[in-house]
Amino acid sequence: MLYIFGLTKYTRLLNRHNIFQHVRKLTLSNLRKEKFDKLFLQKDEFQIRHIGPRQYEQLEMLETIGFKNLEELTNAAVPEKILYKEELKIEQPVTEYELLKRITQISEKNDVWRSYIGMGYNNCCTPHTIMRNMFENPGWTTQYTPYQPEISQGRLEGLLNYQTMICDLTGMEVANASLLDESTAAAEALALAHRSNKKKKLFVSNKVHPQTIGVIATRATSLGLNLEIGDVFRAETSGKDIAGILFQYPDTTGSIYDFEDVVKKAHADGTLVCAAADLLALAILKPPSEFGVDVCVGTSQRFGIPLGYGGPHAGFFSCRQKLVRLMPGRMIGVTKDSNGQDAYRLALQTREQHIRRDKATSNICTAQALLANMSAMYAVYHGPEGIKNIANRVHFLTLILAKGLEQAGNKVVNKYFFDTIKILPVVPQKIIKKNAIAFKVNFRYYEDGVGISLDETTTEQDVNDIFNIFSADTNVEEISKKDTYLDRNLSKSYFARSTPYLQHPVFNSHQSETRIVRYMKSLENKDVSLVHSMIPLGSCTMKLNSTTEMMPCSLRGFTDIHPFVPIEQTKGYQQLFTELEYDLCAITGYDNISFQPNSGAQGEYAGLRAIQRYHESNENNNRQVCLIPISAHGTNPASAQMAGMQVKPILVQKDGSVDIVHLTEMIDKYRETLSCLMITYPSTNGVFEETIADICAMVHEVGGQVYLDGANMNAQVGLCRPGDYGSDVSHLNLHKTFCIPHGGGGPGMGPIGVKRHLAPFLPSHPVINRSGNGHNNVKQTGAVSAAPFGSSAILPISWAYIKMMGPNGLKKATQIAILNANYMSKKLEKYYKTLYKGKTGLVAHEFILDVRDFKKTANIEAVDIAKRLMDYGFHAPTMSWPVSGTLMIEPTESEDKKELDRFCDALIHIRQEIDDIESGKLDIVRNPLKMAPHTQEQVISSTWNRPYSRELAVYPAPFVKRSKKIWPSVGRIDDTYGDKNLFCTCPPVAPD
Repeated sequence: MLYIFGLTKYTRLLNRHNIFQHVRKLTLSNLRKEKFDKLFLQKDEFQIRHIGPRQYEQLEMLETIGFKNLEELTNAAVPEKILYKEELKIEQPVTEYELLKRITQISEKNDVWRSYIGMGYNNCCTPHTIMRNMFENPGWTTQYTPYQPEISQGRLEGLLNYQTMICDLTGMEVANASLLDESTAAAEALALAHRSNKKKKLFVSNKVHPQTIGVIATRATSLGLNLEIGDVFRAETSGKDIAGILFQYPDTTGSIYDFEDVVKKAHADGTLVCAAADLLALAILKPPSEFGVDVCVGTSQRFGIPLGYGGPHAGFFSCRQKLVRLMPGRMIGVTKDSNGQDAYRLALQTREQHIRRDKATSNICTAQALLANMSAMYAVYHGPEGIKNIANRVHFLTLILAKGLEQAGNKVVNKYFFDTIKILPVVPQKIIKKNAIAFKVNFRYYEDGVGISLDETTTEQDVNDIFNIFSADTNVEEISKKDTYLDRNLSKSYFARSTPYLQHPVFNSHQSETRIVRYMKSLENKDVSLVHSMIPLGSCTMKLNSTTEMMPCSLRGFTDIHPFVPIEQTKGYQQLFTELEYDLCAITGYDNISFQPNSGAQGEYAGLRAIQRYHESNENNNRQVCLIPISAHGTNPASAQMAGMQVKPILVQKDGSVDIVHLTEMIDKYRETLSCLMITYPSTNGVFEETIADICAMVHEVGGQVYLDGANMNAQVGLCRPGDYGSDVSHLNLHKTFCIPHGGGGPGMGPIGVKRHLAPFLPSHPVINRSGNGHNNVKQTGAVSAAPFGSSAILPISWAYIKMMGPNGLKKATQIAILNANYMSKKLEKYYKTLYKGKTGLVAHEFILDVRDFKKTANIEAVDIAKRLMDYGFHAPTMSWPVSGTLMIEPTESEDKKELDRFCDALIHIRQEIDDIESGKLDIVRNPLKMAPHTQEQVISSTWNRPYSRELAVYPAPFVKRSKKIWPSVGRIDDTYGDKNLFCTCPPVAPD
């Protein structure tokens, strides 16, 4: 009786959605009781929240494309040869509430001690209003990289604030919009020096942070550069063969030195000089620009970003104007829109990988936009006086600490310092360690001393506790009674800062919480994110980032852990790594995972280095050729070049698949020197190629390895496993397939999975020599990121996604992603041509619309369609990649049928507008596409001189009227003006 009642209820539900016709087709035998009970009687399952289309919508879409069920679709889309026919060997799903209880318990296994380790990582106070309104706000976390600037002005302004902050504090002329961390930024700085003058030697001070030296050493080896590490004051540049010098300011022990003579000598010999600087110290310390340095790098972590066991944090990179076109990463510039008003955009994109490929300035394809925006907002929140006060307070406490320890007989090595000192203790170090453990305090321990680094969170009681640990019979109050503790005060020294900073009104107008909240909201409202509508970007997988997945990122047990604490204090993190590694291996068919790479491009680099180290261990140093299809992501050839490989392109056929004939020829040609094939699967063109297993076998037959780009794993999870059909290594874009949000251009996360024979060559780390894979030996690649486990603080997101979806949920998510893509392709086929399809007429999880013919018939290009979509309330698909003049669409599994239909309807309406241009109903130059997007200011103006109506401009379809209108805040951006008139800091405020 309950079953019949439930069926009636289900029938009414279907009727309410105007699909009663389906009920007549469904008999009681079709709706078997166990399926019905699962739908209505089981505990709440997360997969129902994550997967967009309801069951009845799935039936409708399957009928549209000609399939009875998801299994039938799967068997048709995925080659039978690679289909994984078992259930994934991972845990069954847990509910959202069960998961939060479990992850909280795991976080509490981490011991949150007071850490004074320093080394580029310091605790800080994240203003609660920034934590709540940015870090925990999907309106800030779910935007994509601002490649469509008209609907990205909010985060672009925030990133411009960041660049201004960096330029002001470092004294440099230009800065980018962040890099991955300090160590990789330093490596990029020296790589820039090499690109600039082509010299083959690098010199790094032995007082640079050890993790930075480790990353640079790895990069130098890859590029065939000679690295010398030593006393920077004795660096010999007279041979005129050193590309660049790097020093730390203050250095890793905390000491501050005058580098002016070092810089002058280096410049005289044609060597560039790079400084790694502490951003908070620069609030009271002479900026590196005044020493004449060419590049300044560092991290903005202590500007409001939690430690997070190493990340994610925003590294910074600033340099002289003359080096701007060699600068890696993204940069925000000021330009004009179609109304002549100031607007923001990504500047100088011609440096990027998808354009220059292996000739790009670097392989970096992402930034740390969310963290950079938070750091910039921290500066906006505090203002210049607030930042200076924080810096002075930290410095004064350190002066007091140094004086008190000296009075107790300890020796302070540093003459001048900001917040870090090195102590030669009067009592044995083992006693200090014992006392520190009793107080639950972490110091940095040298062979001959103890390092102590204070920070914004340090209190007077903390300093008194340190005195007790060192058996110093004094306290802060006693020391501060006499002015002698100020003997080494930086404000009275040669190193005192005299130049102002953060003078722009944006840093001087938002110190009340009312003002800062309104400012953050005003920026948020200028951006289209997943809170507004689907973002159908091919290859980028903009799927749901659920609240439950995000919540663990704010747990203190995860946020307040220094990356270099003793490993036994991180049992919670280690459990998380172990469980996530197991699950990812079960999903991919690999044997080991390294979590160190903190972006997809870093993962590519780490994976390729593992392959090279493998060949070298087999004495095959001649294997240096990397074969890459021309349709590949631009980061592929850029990463291969960085890994020291010779890139050889492989042609693709008209259907988008790899040209097997050409591949066979190239494999035969380079059979003795082939290192690897680098390939994306499903193909970059959105097709499951039938020959992938055969291709892998061909490469293995001649001794090569297969690197499979994991960008398209969202079409594979639960259906096929790269490790089974022949791949040796992949990076996994956790910010795509595994739900870490894109953050407006970062953070990302790119751990690599490898087969067992490559496991010994995974990245190591010079400080925490444990890579999470059980292999620690001289064969390892070396460090590729600053932190041993990359951006650890966001790994709970992917862990939570897998735990809540379970094996069947993950498989179904993949199936729905494929269903959604094929449904949209089918619905649009009368209006647009899908460029590539598989042999069964299906696409994978994404598809490419060919709009190139419209250029001939209506003078309409892909960019015009992209901008017009903004008037319909949508972000554009991926534009002109991988095929110029096309649009690549990926709906993901998280969007329901109603949203898919809305987007398709928008494209259909746009096709009608193109028809009207072709027929002459709309002007070929002044039409809604060419003049899109349309701003509120334009349509409410008293003058409207366009040959089409205001209504057509901003309410082009009925559903746009019914929905809350999303208004672009600026008109179409003038890219050419922005590159010709490069301006990358906050522009002057116009008078009222």
